[in-house]
Amino acid sequence: MAPLDYGLYALTVFAWSTSWIALKNQLGVVAPEVSLVWRFGLSAILMFGWALLRGERMRFPLADHLRFAGLGVFIFSVNFVFFYHGGMALTSGLLAVIFSLASVFNMLLGAVFLGQRIDRRVLVGAAFGFCGVALMFWPEIAGTEFDRHAALGLALCIGGTLCFCTGNMISAVNQRRGLPVIPANAYGMAYGTLLLTLASLALGHAFVIEPTARYLAALGWLSVVSSVLAFVAYLTLLGRIGSARAGYSTVLFPVIALAISTVFEGYHWTAAAIAGLALVMIGNVIVLRR
Repeated sequence: MAPLDYGLYALTVFAWSTSWIALKNQLGVVAPEVSLVWRFGLSAILMFGWALLRGERMRFPLADHLRFAGLGVFIFSVNFVFFYHGGMALTSGLLAVIFSLASVFNMLLGAVFLGQRIDRRVLVGAAFGFCGVALMFWPEIAGTEFDRHAALGLALCIGGTLCFCTGNMISAVNQRRGLPVIPANAYGMAYGTLLLTLASLALGHAFVIEPTARYLAALGWLSVVSSVLAFVAYLTLLGRIGSARAGYSTVLFPVIALAISTVFEGYHWTAAAIAGLALVMIGNVIVLRR
């Protein structure tokens, strides 16, 4: 990994770590699908502006637009909808554990669809990270009652993680074809916003915005930092170091999210959580070492 890779990795982890508390500030008044319309609609506008300022190529054939639409479906719409609704039945800790499986799913899908070799060292590191995240959130997980509602939430979140990883494969293929990341993300976010808009209309949701500083600040942060900056950093990193190693960021950001929760929500670290943190960091060293 080059210094740029470490910088992209750090930016991704920071941006996604702070997204959880911002998401929490958006729940309640506005339907999740509509909040996502505002988020990715604003992100798409910013991304197109960024691409134009950089002088990026913006004309692409229909086949490439179909690939961009794939990004819109799998990364910038469906996976978020699945997690929003699945999260209504599960604790945030279990959500973090499920999403941390992205590092493993990326590895398996990369082997199947991209012919990437499964690196046993990365697999071991991912196992350390997954066990560490599970240990950190074990009290929440142990207290979850798995009724039919929780089982549906679990299925939705696993489906959301698989969607995210499928989008990772599409992005990797796009970059192998020489398609630039920023225009691809701009079109992907636009297509994702269109799909979310159609879904919101079909569900009869009202297109409203909660006029509070808390909601608007969360929207701005999610659109600019957690979407524009984070996805450009993450998908660029994916193309540079591979899907399996880049996917480990999904293991590390729950740790930073807990650190943020310690400051703003009074989270208390237990012996199990500290042990889990140690496992995550060991896994991080194994995955990212030269």
